Amino acid sequence: MLPLSILDLAFITEGATAADALHNSRDLARHAEKLGYTRFWLAEHHNMTGIASAATSVAIGYVAEGTSTIRVGAGGIMLPNHSPLVIAEQFGTLEALYPGRIDLGLGRAPGTDQRTWRALRREADSAERFPQDVLELQALLGPLQPDQVIQAVPGTNSNVPLWILGSSLFGSQLAAVLGLPYAFASHFSPDALMDALAVYRERFQPSAQLDKPHAMVGCNVVVAETDAEAQRLFTSVQQRFTDMLRNRRGLLPRPIDDIETYWSGPEKAQAQRMLACSFVGSRDSVRSQLQAFIEKTKADELIVASAIFDHAARKRSYEMLAEIQPQLGLAAVPA
Repeated sequence: MLPLSILDLAFITEGATAADALHNSRDLARHAEKLGYTRFWLAEHHNMTGIASAATSVAIGYVAEGTSTIRVGAGGIMLPNHSPLVIAEQFGTLEALYPGRIDLGLGRAPGTDQRTWRALRREADSAERFPQDVLELQALLGPLQPDQVIQAVPGTNSNVPLWILGSSLFGSQLAAVLGLPYAFASHFSPDALMDALAVYRERFQPSAQLDKPHAMVGCNVVVAETDAEAQRLFTSVQQRFTDMLRNRRGLLPRPIDDIETYWSGPEKAQAQRMLACSFVGSRDSVRSQLQAFIEKTKADELIVASAIFDHAARKRSYEMLAEIQPQLGLAAVPA
């Protein structure tokens, strides 16, 4: 079966707290583990009142402690915000505690706004050093070399699998050159998806970690008993993206009956462009939409985001998605 994974931003919903969001993330991961999902990733964002996963490695540890078999990781760590040594120590520690279950996806965006970018003490050229930082991190997580002075403890020889994340050709080229699995953020920035996948597959060079390309593609999925109910649940995300266009970043809102009353024509066009890789409806509707998407992208794996206001409805959506998974075709063995 095509592997299915989950990208969770630990959304804080209206009327709830960050603690509620993190408890829900762990509960969802437990649910996903029972349903057979491959991995559960959390993402680094800063200064966003609606997202509770800023301390990503801490959140990953909390989720990993509450599960036993599902892979848990970062989707991703924004490496220019950190020194490679610190990330090697954090994820080496996670690997020591939860061996064979930790993934480390790496991105080069700040994951925040410009003022917060400065508060993170990022240097002006930090993003430009991303390829070098990835290599440094990879070496710190690899075998101890003769005369190596600096070690990550824990971390050295943990060989935590690295992924390159991106929404442009830069990440696809880097992943191909380094022979690493690649995850494309088409759940919110789909424009370059097909070009990036083509570049990654054409230029891929086998490595010690991976012998052939493995492309994981992001998408939003909301499944409910009826198309109408799924569309209503999806209005939380549509409101959220509209608010982002208005430069307002708040809590995940409750769904509404008519999204057309919320956004303007230009806002609708922009939000729908950003959310183009979203599949919403009943089981049958989502199955046909996803099948077409898989055939188009030839994805080796899907990573699914489902920002649904009601936690029970979100769990049920992932449950129904798992029910149609056997009908979504075959794919390569997960990286």
